[in-house]
Amino acid sequence: MRIDSYIEKLLFDYNCVVVPGFGAFLAHGKSAEIDSTTNTLVPPSKAISFNAQLSKNDGLLVSHISKEKNLGYEDILEEVETIAHEWNQRLAQGESIELFGIGRLWHNNEQRIQFQPEEKINFLTSSFGLSPFAATPIQREVIKEEVEEMEERIPFIITPEKREQTSFRPWLKYAAVILLAVSLGATSYQTYGDLQQKEVAAQQDAQQEVSRLIQEATFFESAPLELPAINISVTKKQLGKHHIIAGAFREEQNADKKVGQLKEKGYNAFYLGVNKYGLHQVAYDSFEDPKEALVFLRKVKAEDSRDAWMLSEK
Repeated sequence: MRIDSYIEKLLFDYNCVVVPGFGAFLAHGKSAEIDSTTNTLVPPSKAISFNAQLSKNDGLLVSHISKEKNLGYEDILEEVETIAHEWNQRLAQGESIELFGIGRLWHNNEQRIQFQPEEKINFLTSSFGLSPFAATPIQREVIKEEVEEMEERIPFIITPEKREQTSFRPWLKYAAVILLAVSLGATSYQTYGDLQQKEVAAQQDAQQEVSRLIQEATFFESAPLELPAINISVTKKQLGKHHIIAGAFREEQNADKKVGQLKEKGYNAFYLGVNKYGLHQVAYDSFEDPKEALVFLRKVKAEDSRDAWMLSEK
């Protein structure tokens, strides 16, 4: 039976694991450190050592193996003591013992046990997942020194006349760039102003053309037909100055349809006419008294449409 795997597992949770009749493996906390020779940052860990004087059984290792293998305590103790006796004989014969994950044991010239811990395993559970980090130094000073040496090897000879010329040329460049920017800005501003004026003129022409077409549409292009006179008695509604508008439509047939719908609901709806935007307006009713118009408007907003509004004529 190999017991080194059980010892390794216990070292993660305990600082002392005793092998009865052989010695104890001790774990000491070790803080993080920097190896200046390799520029490596080592995380906190546990340093493992061995003490042959602590060989009296404390029950930790034997109880753990007994629980893992589900065997009796006395049987496991006898087997562990047998393994410890074999280890002592091998060391006395000059052999070394390799314990996986723990380290290597051997005898020195004075027949004392020496121990070399395994450096690849970190037994500190709080440092789980942390590994040594090698940092590469920044070579800023070295590069600066190389540049200074290169400047010393390559001389630069500048006469006073050339220095004056070279210092004057950048000002000419800056002046040319500034002049170009100002010219472009002025041209862009003038072009933008012309475009705005043209756009305003085009809008005015379009509005005049729409007004002319509306006026022409209300007259006959030729003389109307003469029809016999018919006497019809018409009761004309007296319109007030304050109209409750139901909507404005681009198509007159839609306005007529809206009038019919409102009349079906019991309103005194009527076609008001075309506004300055060319839209056909429909009104719920018309009032001379503005207070009555406002009361009716609130009623319409509550019962029929919240989009209704009041149009007052001067």
